[in-house]
Amino acid sequence: MEIQRPRGTRDFLFKEMKERKNVESTIRQIFEIYGYNEIKTPIFEELSLFTTKSGEGIKDQIYHFQDKGGRDLALRPELTAPVARMYIKEFQKTPKPVKMYYFGSCFRYERPQKGRWRQFWQFGCELIGGKSPGSEAEIITMAAHCLEDLGLQNFEIHIGNLGILRNILNDTNISEDLQDQIMGIIDKGDVKELKTFLKDIDMDNDSKELLQKLIEMKGDSSIIKNVESIINCNKHACNALFELEELIKSLTAFGFSNYVVNLGIARGLDYYTGTVFEIYVPGLGAQKQICGGGTYNLIELFGGENVESTGFAFGFDRVMDALNKQKKSIEIEKSVKVFVAPIKSDMKLKAFEIAQKLRKKGIPTDVDVVGKKLKKILSYADSMGINYVVLVGARDIEKGKVTVKNMINGEQEIIDLENIADSIKSKLMN
Repeated sequence: MEIQRPRGTRDFLFKEMKERKNVESTIRQIFEIYGYNEIKTPIFEELSLFTTKSGEGIKDQIYHFQDKGGRDLALRPELTAPVARMYIKEFQKTPKPVKMYYFGSCFRYERPQKGRWRQFWQFGCELIGGKSPGSEAEIITMAAHCLEDLGLQNFEIHIGNLGILRNILNDTNISEDLQDQIMGIIDKGDVKELKTFLKDIDMDNDSKELLQKLIEMKGDSSIIKNVESIINCNKHACNALFELEELIKSLTAFGFSNYVVNLGIARGLDYYTGTVFEIYVPGLGAQKQICGGGTYNLIELFGGENVESTGFAFGFDRVMDALNKQKKSIEIEKSVKVFVAPIKSDMKLKAFEIAQKLRKKGIPTDVDVVGKKLKKILSYADSMGINYVVLVGARDIEKGKVTVKNMINGEQEIIDLENIADSIKSKLMN
């Protein structure tokens, strides 16, 4: 019987894991440069954490179960809700803002397709408290900084403010449920579906036309004035537009100008309150979005204080897809740089001793533990890209020495066993 891996999951082999670790390390380093600290939440949580946020309908999209104690639990489908839950318990009395980041796997029961998996990874951050155009601009700049350091090209950062659309809808006096449906359609970017939907609801024609105009407005900061002239009759929508203008000024101060003002971004979630942004890589086709975020109020929903957060999450797998699509060379550091080879079997214990001495000094080292012939050891070391092979022979050991073979140029050198770690460290640094 052949046991298959579960549908919608993947195995990552050596090379791919090294590439993923390298990208993870780069993003982690940037987050910490900006003053964020890492947190970790459980892979499974109480089911109510996700139904409270997204409604009972989410059960069809997630893995949920009862444990042996009859508790309703779920594998986390995303990380924002667990972070909010943790904040309420651990951080409410901490001085604001609280800057945190996270990296972990999530699970959704959906039809697997290109760019969509049932197990996937998110790398994100939250700045809780301290809402301001400056904090929002810093978050967006940090996201761009990560992608620039990874060498990703042609990505687009689209920025909007939900307050503009929400306040126009508020003036129409239609129900919150209808408003949420409209925002969901806008989030999908389906202009035709929006027109069809608006035909069948009780809303004045001016508001319908205004919505359709706004969601198609994209460009640089110069479109702000055009938008202002269109919505000048709506005070609250104008206030949201001014917030967007202040955000753009802050982005300029951070030295970031590679963005698109896009009023058609809706994010489709009712807890977003203001600034929203998404990052696209056009070459990925239908799954081009690799990041999404903005400012939201979720903590109060779970019984915490009324505090706004700004954050985003990279779809880590899509970032990897984008780098591979652009054929970016991801640096992979070799796991092992030195191989200790006993010339004959009676030298194997001495070889173990030498290998451990090198490892204790932080030198990535492998040693023959299965009794291979020297010719096979050298062939193996060559195929693995090993820098140096330490040849352990009886005659050399009697003199307190070993022979070190440079696998790149074939040169050999006899060195003192006592100074082997310092000598090899020096060679590896040159």
